[in-house]
Amino acid sequence: MVHSFPDLPAEGLFVGRIWRKGLGPSVVTVRSGAVFDITSPHVPTISALLESDDLPALVRDLPAEEVGSLDRLAEASLAAARSGDPDATRFLAPCDLQAVKACGVTFARSMIERVIEERAGGDPARAEGIRVRVGEVVGERLRDLVPGSDAAAEVKRVLQAEGLWSQYLEVGIGPDAEVFTKCSPMAAVGWGSDVGLHPISRWNNPEPEVVLACDSQGRIRGASLGNDVNLRDVEGRSALLLGKAKDNNASAAIGPFIRLLDDKFTIDHVRQLELTLVVEGDGGYRMEGRSSMREISRDPVDLAAQTCGQHHQYPDGFMLYLGTLFAPVEDRDGPGQGFTHHLGDRVTIAAPELGALVNTVRLAIEVPAWTFGLGALMRNLADRKLLAGS
Repeated sequence: MVHSFPDLPAEGLFVGRIWRKGLGPSVVTVRSGAVFDITSPHVPTISALLESDDLPALVRDLPAEEVGSLDRLAEASLAAARSGDPDATRFLAPCDLQAVKACGVTFARSMIERVIEERAGGDPARAEGIRVRVGEVVGERLRDLVPGSDAAAEVKRVLQAEGLWSQYLEVGIGPDAEVFTKCSPMAAVGWGSDVGLHPISRWNNPEPEVVLACDSQGRIRGASLGNDVNLRDVEGRSALLLGKAKDNNASAAIGPFIRLLDDKFTIDHVRQLELTLVVEGDGGYRMEGRSSMREISRDPVDLAAQTCGQHHQYPDGFMLYLGTLFAPVEDRDGPGQGFTHHLGDRVTIAAPELGALVNTVRLAIEVPAWTFGLGALMRNLADRKLLAGS
């Protein structure tokens, strides 16, 4: 079990949330390896903080109370996950009032896997044969396509003629991105928490992703890491089951912090991020993977613009999963079965610029029930005199 917190780059400006025993959720920043509480009536939530125009200067200048070292809070978070104590000090997902949205089918390789899931009807035993067939027809032709371009329209015509067109290819190379709701505000879990699988699923996997933190105007203010836990068999049966496949108790993990955009970390740095994934399980099992933002088919700025604009507003801002290149195909339990989680798997998603997000896989019906929502947050902040007029 991990007992020390992964390194964060010293030059980074990080903000997030922790639960403080006896107090509740608090907005924090990191300074010299320690966590500082910056919650105030001016900054009662991460959502409010991200609305500030000169965000880096504000975070550096805010009065702060030292809470403890990153390692100490890591120990507390892992203990809280074991005990299930709802008032235990622990890391929370670094978002609160924001909508939690996600983009799908933004990488060519994972796009092909979505097609395979659909063709296999959620049956992993059929997937390998379909994978070979799709590969013979598609090959590498999708990798460098610009979605919505004339070249993409021509590939669509060829695939339709081969009987291989799919709704996943439509959002992968067509003009419109897939943007869906991953979970409700306040439902995401943070570093050290358990992530949940719906008990009906027998074919599932982690999805390592970059998560943008955007304000109410749609401005990208920072980035974090995310695990968009995915039920391949459920979505493979029908795309209309996307909500059941994606939104379950503790199925969205974000963290450990949001790294704010500044002169040392820009949107161009986000475009170059290289994510690594490690899954460690029973019997010494280990799987490694990666997801490179260099290979994304749609630019992060375009995905944020397709999510928020004149057509749709988010008054409290939004978090946006950008999709993943990772699609595991190696067998774990038997020939032709591919990868699926075992309960107790420890999932680590990392990028040097953002740190690492660590979670343990459980059933969604066995992780702590989600009970602290927006109403509870407002009552808590009012009791602590952190809301104007309270």
